[in-house]
Amino acid sequence: MSTGDVLLVDAGTGNLHSVENALRSLGCRPLVTSDPHDLLRPARVILPGVGAFGAFMQGLIQAGLDEAVREVFRRGDPLLGICVGMQALFESSAEFGSRAGLGLLAGRVVRFEAAGGLKVPHTGWNQLTFVRPSPLFAGLEQGCYAYFNHAYYCTAADPLDVLAATDYGPGFASAVQRANLYAVQFHPEKSQQVGRRILANFLTL
Repeated sequence: MSTGDVLLVDAGTGNLHSVENALRSLGCRPLVTSDPHDLLRPARVILPGVGAFGAFMQGLIQAGLDEAVREVFRRGDPLLGICVGMQALFESSAEFGSRAGLGLLAGRVVRFEAAGGLKVPHTGWNQLTFVRPSPLFAGLEQGCYAYFNHAYYCTAADPLDVLAATDYGPGFASAVQRANLYAVQFHPEKSQQVGRRILANFLTL
């Protein structure tokens, strides 16, 4: 599989140009697609998401991309979720009522409580504490910084799925991995050299 075999999934809810441009700066030429048939061929698949969880899931379902993403996971191709794309991999979200996700990871998505002066959404630079090694973070130092912008966070039911944690509010899983599935709550395309290294690592999986 070459670095050119990269699909950027468009659920119709946000601008994907920043992720696409970050990949292009690494010499990759991703295909931006909302066609589930494109996901039938072997490829690295990136699922970026912005905005509300419900609208994102609705976009996936209406396009038939929900089952296509599940099939990517089942056949073992590298799959990377970003921000809401990470949240969608879990079983459900509490955003605007309980809404079902793709169910590839056990756990749910909940909102930060704006208590004790905690600012919601969590916006800006924060540190990554690596919980276990992963090729996704090869070459990065413990405590490196990434850029976040989110009001909801993932609670993983299985602690073995957690790759990195971030100290904000109760603390939360900022990156997860299960087999060929990887996901990050932060925005690698906005995280300068740290994010660039993460995307480059994904392209070599």
